[in-house]
Amino acid sequence: MFDAIYEENYHISMKKLIFKKLIFDINVFFIIAILCTATVIWVIQAVNFLDIISEDGHAFKVYFLYTIFNLPKIISKILPFIFLISLINILIRYEVNNELIIFWLLGISKIKFINAVVKLSILYFLLQVLLTSVLVPYSLDKARSYFRTSNLDLFTSIIKEKKFIDTVSNLTIFVEEKKGNNIKKIILKDRIGKDEFQIIVAQTGLIVNNTLNKSLILYSGKIINYSNNNQKIIEFSEFNFDLSKFGTKTTTYPKVQENTSKLLIECLNEFNSGNNVSFEYEELCTVQSKDAMSEELFKRFYSPIYIILIALIATLIIIKSKSNKRYGLSNLLIFLTGIFIIILSEVSLGYFSLKTNGSYFYVGIPLFLFISVYLYLIQNFKISKK
Repeated sequence: MFDAIYEENYHISMKKLIFKKLIFDINVFFIIAILCTATVIWVIQAVNFLDIISEDGHAFKVYFLYTIFNLPKIISKILPFIFLISLINILIRYEVNNELIIFWLLGISKIKFINAVVKLSILYFLLQVLLTSVLVPYSLDKARSYFRTSNLDLFTSIIKEKKFIDTVSNLTIFVEEKKGNNIKKIILKDRIGKDEFQIIVAQTGLIVNNTLNKSLILYSGKIINYSNNNQKIIEFSEFNFDLSKFGTKTTTYPKVQENTSKLLIECLNEFNSGNNVSFEYEELCTVQSKDAMSEELFKRFYSPIYIILIALIATLIIIKSKSNKRYGLSNLLIFLTGIFIIILSEVSLGYFSLKTNGSYFYVGIPLFLFISVYLYLIQNFKISKK
C-alpha cells in the first residue's frame, strides 16, 4: 500500500517537473529569440529614422528617445511569430531528443499535453493584451511627445545648397552656396497668414544655431511683404530672422493608435450615448475616427486571441513521430499554417466594422478555427489508439 502511494506521488511530482521544464525551455527560448529579433529590427528601423535628424532637423536626443520608445511596438508585432517559433522549436527538439516519450510513459495523454500548452498560451495572450492596450499606446505617445516639445535643434543640417527646403512649417528656404554656417544668395518665403506672406532675398547670411539663439543673420537684401494683394518692399543691410518660432512639419498630434485605451473607450461611449461629444473629447472624437477607434480597440483586446490558436496549431507536431517519413514535411506545413494564421489575424482586421457583418467574421473566425483544430486533434488521437 505504501509502495503504491509512494509510486503515485512520484508520478505526480515527475509530471509537474517535466511540465515545468517544458514551460521553462519555451520561455527561455522565447525571451532570447524576441530580444535578438527586436534588437535587429530596432537597429534597421533606427537607420530609417535618421531623416529625423538629416531632414527634419531634430536633435540626436530626440532621435534616440523616439527610436527607443518604438521598441514596445516592435515587440508586440513580432510576439505571435516568435511564440510560434519557440513552440515549434522546443517541441521538435523534445521529439528528436526522445523527451516527449517521457510524457507518454508517465501516463500523460496527448490531449492533456496540448491543454498544458494552451494554458501557457493564455499567459502570452494576456502579455500581448498588456502590450497592445497599455504599453504600446503609452510608448508611442511618449515618442511623439518629443516632437511636440522639440524645436529644430539641427537647423544647419536641413539647409542644403541649391535645394528648396520646406521641412519647416510655413517656411521655404533656398541657398545658392553653403560653407559651414555661412550661406550666400538666400531666398526665404515666410507665410504669416492665409493671404499674407513675405519673401526675403539676401546676398549673404550666417546661420546661428545654439541654445540661446536660433536665427539667420542676413546681409544686403530686401524684404517683400505681401498682404491682401498689396506689396511693400523694404531694403536692409543687416536683418536678424528669428527661427525659434518655427516648428517641423513632422506630425506632432496623437494618432488613434497613440491614445490610451481608456480614452478611446470613453470617446466611443460619448458617441453611443447619442449626446453631443463633450469638449474634452472633441478633437479626438470625430465621425471619421469612430470606425478607426473601434478597429483599434479590437486590435488591442481581441487580436491577441490568435496567439492561443497559434499554440494549438504548433501542437500538431506531436501527432507524428520523428520516425515518420513525412515528419519534416509535416512540420514545415505546420509552420506555414502558423504563419498563415498570423497573416490572417492582420488581414481580417481590415474587414472589421461595427456597421457590417465584418465584426462577426472577425470575432468568429479564430473561435471557429480553434474548435475545428481541437476536434481534429481529439479525433486523431482516438483513431491512433485503435
